[in-house]
Amino acid sequence: MRWSFLALGVVTLVGCARSAQVDQATGSADTGFAAMQERGKKAMGVDQYTSSHIFEPLPDGGRIVLQRDAEDSAGTEAIRAHLTTIAVAFSEGQFDIPGFVHAQVVPGTAIMAERRTEITYTMDTLPRGGEVVIRSDDSTAVMAVHDFLAFQRSAHHAMAHDTSAH
Repeated sequence: MRWSFLALGVVTLVGCARSAQVDQATGSADTGFAAMQERGKKAMGVDQYTSSHIFEPLPDGGRIVLQRDAEDSAGTEAIRAHLTTIAVAFSEGQFDIPGFVHAQVVPGTAIMAERRTEITYTMDTLPRGGEVVIRSDDSTAVMAVHDFLAFQRSAHHAMAHDTSAH
C-alpha cells in the first residue's frame, strides 16, 4: 500500500514537472507569467516577449540589463527612460515598479530600501537598451541585491549574464 502511494506521488511529480516545462517553453499555458509580462509591458513601455532581461549578480552588487531583441529605436528609448527611472527610484528606496510588475513585495527590496544610502545605481546605455549597475560595499546590502536579482531571474525566466558584454 505504501509503495502504491509512493509510486503515485512520483508519477504526479514527474507529470507536474513536465507540465511546468511545457508552460515555460510555450508561455501560453502559464497565465501567471503572461500576466507578469503584461504588467511589465505597462511598467517598462516595451513588449517583454520581444525584449531580453539579464539579472547578473556581481561580487559588489549586480546589474540589470534590458535590451530589445531587434533594432527598434522607439523601444530602445523607452527602455533607457525606464532604466533611468528605475535607477533614481531605487536610489530613493522606492521599489513600487517591481512590486507592480510581480504583484508582490520582491525579495531583497526591504533591505535595499533600508540601506539605500549604502547602494549606488548607475544607468548606462547599451545597444538596443541599457543597464543599471548596482554597487555596494555593505555585505548585507549586497546579499539583498543578490536575492532581488535571483528572484527577478527566476520570475522573468532570464539569464544571469551575457558573456559577450564583458
